[in-house]
Amino acid sequence: MPLPPHVHAIRQHIGHDLLLMPAVSVLIFNDAGEILLGQRSDNGKWATIGGICDPGESPAETAVREALEETGVTIEIERVSGVYGSPVIQYPNQDLAQYVTVAFRCRIVAGTPRVADDESLDVRFFALDALPPDVSANHRTRIEHARQPGRDIPAAF
Repeated sequence: MPLPPHVHAIRQHIGHDLLLMPAVSVLIFNDAGEILLGQRSDNGKWATIGGICDPGESPAETAVREALEETGVTIEIERVSGVYGSPVIQYPNQDLAQYVTVAFRCRIVAGTPRVADDESLDVRFFALDALPPDVSANHRTRIEHARQPGRDIPAAF
């Protein structure tokens, strides 16, 4: 995934040092209870929709933007379904990052899911008992938390 311009500018100053970044995970369910996933172009794996917040953008605004950019759909946020902290990640270029991710349970209000940018190879709905095997454990946890209507917000770190 390409670095957002503001992250690239920060990296010019701090190099590979640890950078804590706000992010969102967008858990989009259809009426059949299936989850919309995207197949990432950088590693070929299936994942929830999401991304890094831009400066001045709220997490909810980021969720709406990322859903439209990655899948071509307009969403309505139903609720926050979780807040998660990631471990420190070291990328192949040696950059260190850690994410605080706000997850939102959402539904589509306009559009049909499609690949809408160069970050995805495919987007489609999956039944919860038929998720692709390469969906990571942390994304499976987010899906599980979001599928439970009215559930209290978990704090998973």
